Amino acid sequence: MIEIKHISKQFDDRVILEDISAQFKPGMCNLIIGASGSGKTVLTKCIVDLIQADKGNIFFDSVDSATMSKEDRKELRNNIGMLFQGNALFDSLTVEENVRFPLDMFTTLSDIEKIEKVNKILARVNLTGFNDKFPAEISGGMKKRVGLARAIVLSPKYLFCDEPNSGLDPQTSMVIDKLIHELTVENNITTIVVTHDMNSVMEIGDYILYLHQGKKEWEGSKEDIIYCKNELLNNFIFASEFLQDAKEKRMLDDQK
Repeated sequence: MIEIKHISKQFDDRVILEDISAQFKPGMCNLIIGASGSGKTVLTKCIVDLIQADKGNIFFDSVDSATMSKEDRKELRNNIGMLFQGNALFDSLTVEENVRFPLDMFTTLSDIEKIEKVNKILARVNLTGFNDKFPAEISGGMKKRVGLARAIVLSPKYLFCDEPNSGLDPQTSMVIDKLIHELTVENNITTIVVTHDMNSVMEIGDYILYLHQGKKEWEGSKEDIIYCKNELLNNFIFASEFLQDAKEKRMLDDQK
C-alpha cells in the first residue's frame, strides 16, 4: 500500500498541490484524474521521488520514505514499475531486448533465466513470437504492451502508469485497461494510473482520486461516481453525452 499524508507543493508563488492525503491499496487500480494543470503529474512525481514535496509524508507499506536509508531507497526503486505515456522504448533494441533491459540493469540472473522471464512476461501480455521485432515494426497497442511487460518484468510491488491509453483507439484502450487490471489483481500490485480516459475510470476505477486546482476534490470508486452529487466531478466525468447516457443507464439497471 502507498499512503500519502498532507502533501503540498508549490513552484515559486504558484501552489500546485495543497494538503493532499490518500491511500492507494494493493490489488486495486488506483486512478488519479483531473483536468490539465490540476496537479496529477506533480503528485505522481512526488510519490516516486522525482520531485520533493514541500510538506507531507509518503509511506510505502507503512514505512515513511523520508526515513529510508540509501539502501532502502535503492530497494524501493527496484520495486517500482513505470509505464510511460510515450512508452519510452529503445528504438534500436528489439522487443526482447527492451523487456530484458531492467533485468540486465538490476539483477544478477543468468542469460537463460533472463530469457525465460522475458518469454513468460511476453506471453502474459500476448506478445509471444514478437521477440525479434523492433518498435517501428509493431503497432501502438503492441508497443504499449511491450512497455507494460518491461514495467512488470522485475515483479514490482508498485506500478505507475502515465496516461496508458494515450494515442490508442477505444478498442485497444480497453485491451490495455483489462491487462493492467488483471496484472494488478493477479500480482497484488499497488497500481496508480494517471488518466484522462473516462472510459478507463468507469471500467477499472477501483479507487479514484479527483484533483481540482491542486486540491483533493473527491475520492471513491467507479460505483460511487454513479450517484455522486459533486458538481465539479460530474462536469468533468460526464462531459460527453455518451458517458452521461452510460451513467443514466447504470442507475436504471441498479434500480431494477
